[in-house]
Amino acid sequence: MKEPRRLRLVNCAALAICSMLIFLVYATLFQSHDTVFDSWGYSLQNPSCNLSSERINIDAVDPQEFLLRRLVRGDDRVELDSNGFSCHTDVYSKVCVENKPVRIYNKGLTVYVPNDDSQPRAKRIVKPYARQQDETAMRVVSPVEVLHGNNTIDQPPACDFTHDVTAVVFSSRGFAGNVYHEFNEIVIPLFITTRHFRSRVKFVITDYQHWWVQKYNRVLSHLSAYDVINPDDGSVHCFPGAVIGLKFHGQLALNITDIPGGYSMFDFRQFLKESYNLKTNHVSEFRKPVLMLISRRNTRRFLNEDELVEMMEGLGFDVTRVEPERMSNLDEFAELVNSCSVMVGAHGAGLTNEIFLPNGALMVQVVPLACDWVATNLYGAPGKPMGLQYLEYKIEPEESSLFEKYGKDHPVITDPESVTSKGYFAYRTVYVEGQDLKINVQRFKKTLVEAKQILETSIPFNR
Repeated sequence: MKEPRRLRLVNCAALAICSMLIFLVYATLFQSHDTVFDSWGYSLQNPSCNLSSERINIDAVDPQEFLLRRLVRGDDRVELDSNGFSCHTDVYSKVCVENKPVRIYNKGLTVYVPNDDSQPRAKRIVKPYARQQDETAMRVVSPVEVLHGNNTIDQPPACDFTHDVTAVVFSSRGFAGNVYHEFNEIVIPLFITTRHFRSRVKFVITDYQHWWVQKYNRVLSHLSAYDVINPDDGSVHCFPGAVIGLKFHGQLALNITDIPGGYSMFDFRQFLKESYNLKTNHVSEFRKPVLMLISRRNTRRFLNEDELVEMMEGLGFDVTRVEPERMSNLDEFAELVNSCSVMVGAHGAGLTNEIFLPNGALMVQVVPLACDWVATNLYGAPGKPMGLQYLEYKIEPEESSLFEKYGKDHPVITDPESVTSKGYFAYRTVYVEGQDLKINVQRFKKTLVEAKQILETSIPFNR
């Protein structure tokens, strides 16, 4: 009877050795990430963790240091570990991380990071908005001066307020006012940068715009347990550490392999669902397909919109026609979008609201003349990681108002490349701001029939 027991002990020992070998291989291959021991150490700070902490010195693990380190990699992490300060710049964003006490003053436009080793003061300039490559956007973003090191001549003012959590500094300006840019360059980057802090951060918003803070209050309050700070009053705020700027992964995108916590677009959508208390999880919950038609008022308008609505209703859709004014109250509008199974609209910022559609829903983008690339890359491609389905309706030249304006043989119609080669503003003037759409109802009807068939076969992910 003892032999089987010995065999079981040998098997257990072998399993333990194999597990350790797997861990060592993992740690070697992925050394630029936080190791399993890093995560294990930090989990001890979490009261909900069911590991016993009786024999562990949990005070040896600094939660802020751990969380800030996860924002940087490679040489940037080495610099942060050595100096308590690191800045990383890429095409779209510049992010500075400080794991030392900081003072934020001068209306949020100066961040002082002291240094213990009497090094001369170094200065970095950061415009904390995730569209660094766009001169037009960055022109209205105020620069933040980051002073690192000691200087006995020009000491910073004393603290008016002392906080015990990390500061995250970002601008609410840029292209704010356009919902696509608000999500693309502020909201999603804010989620990428701060979600892993689990609300233990305070937002310091430069270029403070009260309307923006109100509009995205639910997002801000679910990412931070504290009121946002408007630094315009001139107060001096002191923090144990800071992040200046926001990380950016792509157009309405999250790169799961390059985000603290490994969050995906699915996780971001779940975060929005919780933040806005959205009820519908999947389109299969609807008894009848509900179609939201984005109605534009200035450019890329549907000139025969009433005909389109009549055709849609004839196919069995409940049609909700939405004008821009209804989108201003995001709390209410998010719920309305979440109650729809199809969103239809011409290429434009209003399609960003696809982000609130339930899983399995379908977005139909009407693509104006010469808008193929921007339509697919800005709104089409991001839909799949969101758990959405996507169809495009590319108009014929005859369906564009440009056809009547310029004539069928004009280069605007026959050779759009001749216009786009003149630069973005020439392209925008003609194709983005200069055309409306008169849709071929019978031709478009085929696309909506396909949309309905797709919905009828859509099933929840967990079935």
